[in-house]
Amino acid sequence: MKDALSGQGEGRTNWRRFAIAAVIPGAVAGALVAGVASGALAASFSVSGTQFKLSASKLEGTGFTQYSGALGKADGSVVPAAMSGIKSATITNLCQTVAVGPIVLRIEAGKDAGKPVEASDLLIGMSELGGDATFTNIDIGQDASTLTKDGRPAAQHGAVGSFGQQADGVTIDNLKQVAYSTSASTFKLTGMSLKLYVGNGQECFS
Repeated sequence: MKDALSGQGEGRTNWRRFAIAAVIPGAVAGALVAGVASGALAASFSVSGTQFKLSASKLEGTGFTQYSGALGKADGSVVPAAMSGIKSATITNLCQTVAVGPIVLRIEAGKDAGKPVEASDLLIGMSELGGDATFTNIDIGQDASTLTKDGRPAAQHGAVGSFGQQADGVTIDNLKQVAYSTSASTFKLTGMSLKLYVGNGQECFS
């Protein structure tokens, strides 16, 4: 049985695809991890498969991990992703956009440097990252199954023997990220605005 939304005619927007916009934006820092841990699902939730863009002037985080993994989709398939965890973070001048055809949904927050976005227990699954990153006390090449600095149990990270890295702290300037998913235990979006644009771009970056 089809509901009212499933039978939309040609040229109309499928608003279900905007459900990803309800996911609170997050941020990530560090180099992309090469390879995917076979069969290791890095998150307990299903992702839509639609990616979104996120940018920020600066992210400052404590308790950072990164490892190769995969994210489960609702249809049972998986997509490879570089997974990053951050115990706590502040984010200045955050922008997130989700594009569906000519329609772009844009979220902004933390434009005032004195009132940044605040987040805790971030977990991000991404495919691309750009920016200028500085790490504090970083360990590169650590077994992903032993990572703990993001505050999550070691068993919730990558597969045994897979590549991982972690650091006490991370700062990244001019962050640009393409991601599949973000989850957080808390996310304070100071000065948040949400706008819908049709036919005139307005993504965070090209």
